Amino acid sequence: MAFRKFLPLFDRVLVEKFVAETVTKGGIMLPEKSQGKVLQATVVAVGPGSVNQKGALQPVSVKVGEKVLLPEYGGTKVILDDKDYFLFRDADILGKYVE
Repeated sequence: MAFRKFLPLFDRVLVEKFVAETVTKGGIMLPEKSQGKVLQATVVAVGPGSVNQKGALQPVSVKVGEKVLLPEYGGTKVILDDKDYFLFRDADILGKYVE
C-alpha cells in the first residue's frame, strides 16, 4: 500500500512488475542468467494525464489494476516501503491485456 503515498504526475504510470519464473514446470531451478526479463506488470497508480496543444487534458490510456506489456528497457525504478516499482510514460507502454 506504499504506492498510495505516491501519485505520478502528468502522463506517468506506476507499475509493479511480475516476479520472474525461478522454477520450470518440471521443477528445475533456473539460474538468474537463464531467467527472462519480466515485461509484464500491473498498474498500481496513474497520473491525471497530459495537456495537449489546445490546452485540453488528455487522460492516461490505462487504469489501476490492468495488466500491461512493457518495453524491454526504460522506466524509472522507484522504491516504496522496500518494494520495487517502475515509473513509465503512458506512451512507453506497449499494450494492455484484455481479460
